[in-house]
Amino acid sequence: MKHIVCFHLFNDYSGSPKVLKTVIEGLLEKGYNIDLVTSRGGVLDELKGKDNLRLRQYNYKFSRNIAMRAMRYAWVQLLVFFMALGYMFKRNTVIYINTILPVGAAIGGRMACKKVVYHYHENAKAKSTTYRILAKIMQLIASDIICVSQYQRSFLRRKKRVHIVPNALCNSFVERLTPDSDRAFEAKRVLMLGSLKGYKGTDEFITLAKRMPQYKFELVINDSQENIDKYLKEKNITPTGNLTIYPRQEDVTPFYNRASLVLNLSNKELFIETFGLTALEAMAAGLPVIVPTVGGIAEMVTDGENGFKIDVQELDKIEKAVEDILTNGKIYLSLSSNALGKSKLYYPKQMIEHIAKVL
Repeated sequence: MKHIVCFHLFNDYSGSPKVLKTVIEGLLEKGYNIDLVTSRGGVLDELKGKDNLRLRQYNYKFSRNIAMRAMRYAWVQLLVFFMALGYMFKRNTVIYINTILPVGAAIGGRMACKKVVYHYHENAKAKSTTYRILAKIMQLIASDIICVSQYQRSFLRRKKRVHIVPNALCNSFVERLTPDSDRAFEAKRVLMLGSLKGYKGTDEFITLAKRMPQYKFELVINDSQENIDKYLKEKNITPTGNLTIYPRQEDVTPFYNRASLVLNLSNKELFIETFGLTALEAMAAGLPVIVPTVGGIAEMVTDGENGFKIDVQELDKIEKAVEDILTNGKIYLSLSSNALGKSKLYYPKQMIEHIAKVL
């Protein structure tokens, strides 16, 4: 049985560590021995105490100061390089890199003559020069690359040993969801989960809340309350009474369970979603979604069936769609039912089986 060594840079409550947690739980059930190397303070902490899992953690925090961020990143790459190199004389070991960021571990793993598998979650082409360089390194040294959507796969020059494995939700998450179309329709509550990054549509969501005072809006931001307050002050934004903004949450299922509709307002001109885990989470709760028109997230939605594809640049159109969905019970129930049905195509068993074969 192979020994899997997983590296993930920043352990928080965003999509990629959630997916990694699901993968690790599935591999542990199959009897794999796993070492997990990551930072402290996120969803991966929930794996502590699992049989056949060795958790090795370091302190790492994201900084808005570019110089500090670069220094912290460089330090961690040096650390994980030597960690990966340390597996040189351990047989049947595979180095599993989650996201393209732990490049030090990938280089160390290759120098240790180990199979290096990347689970590629980003769209490097739509990000910074640094990400594009990391993506080139990945394509040069990876034994195999796992992409999360056909859209993401299309940007890689490399053609061999590239696999498309859509993300899935862990069973423990789905079990906490309580889909109820009638209750959700009556709630008239619009939800978005995102970050303070400009391309995620935070400002547009706040604008939408101001324009639609007849509905309740909830915004869950993957950041601290301190940074949220600073952001609102810098932008001179005063949230309206129908909008509640929450900081990073350990469990977001209560938000889905009381929502009616979930939005993803990522700006396709600045950033394109390679998958869109929040849209899948919403559909698993029986909630219709409004998402951008391109990217892996768009592959999950059929217009008028389980939601709508509308770009954030067309905020008037999004406003009308929200109004139509939340005022027409017949349309809502159809969208809700189809959303729940679509989510069942993304079962963790298939994802884990495919990844296990690659490893």
